[in-house]
Amino acid sequence: MTLRLCTVCALVAYDGTDFYGFQSQADVPTVQDALEAALDRFCHREGRIVGAGRTDRGVHASGQVIRASVLWKHSLVDLERAWNAHLPSSIAVRCVREAPEGFHPRFDAVSRTYRYLVWWQQAPNGFPPPRRSPLTDRFALLETRSLDVAAMNQAASYLLGVHDFATFGQAPQEGESTERCVMAAFWRLEEPEMSLFDSHPGWRLVFTITANAFLRQMVRTIVGTLLAVGRGEIPAEAVKQMLDARDRSCAAPPAPPQGLILERVTYPSMLDRWVHAAIESKLLRNEKID
Repeated sequence: MTLRLCTVCALVAYDGTDFYGFQSQADVPTVQDALEAALDRFCHREGRIVGAGRTDRGVHASGQVIRASVLWKHSLVDLERAWNAHLPSSIAVRCVREAPEGFHPRFDAVSRTYRYLVWWQQAPNGFPPPRRSPLTDRFALLETRSLDVAAMNQAASYLLGVHDFATFGQAPQEGESTERCVMAAFWRLEEPEMSLFDSHPGWRLVFTITANAFLRQMVRTIVGTLLAVGRGEIPAEAVKQMLDARDRSCAAPPAPPQGLILERVTYPSMLDRWVHAAIESKLLRNEKID
């Protein structure tokens, strides 16, 4: 087979606990650097890897989309296998496809969906609340106080639509617009299989938010504010005033990073089907096998 320059698009999942975010930085481990180092061990890479989302330190992903250019002469299945063989266990390339001409993971995206997981665990009467949840601490925020989920959803509804989100985040570069369009924002309560978690009864409380783009720390600051609403520290209606204020000091502190996951990056219809078709068909095949 002939060696050729191959530009590929890949879906990537990672546990961000031990990384200083996705984007390359000097002298600290990042997801981008790990992906590039793995490629460099078995093929020649042309230029830097480009990602759809610049997840922060400690933030995870199940649906990060990246683009990479390599000199390669074997199949893309072989490329995926070789790449995964050289990656740490905290990163997995879920699928590799040849990228359409001119494809850019970040600028071609029309929306991103993030999920924030709260492990809501309250002790029985007379017992102190748990301080740690070893089976969930890497991927969820432990919350032991009472929460009004209905009030949290009411507050989340005020975020829908086009707003200036300067109160909740910082633009990537000074002077850039802080206006974003939020298409979905809601909390959902799930009862997990108790055998997977600690002995105290608890619930999985999941916040899902979709927007055309996000400011730096926007999702975590929104989550921190909505949790404050749930605890009765802030009235739900105050979120409307916070948006109008465009002042970071009005919002609650950001929630910790470990509960946040970049779940999906969406593209215009034909491109989106192309980007996600392979991984979705792979998951369907796995379900049939199971």
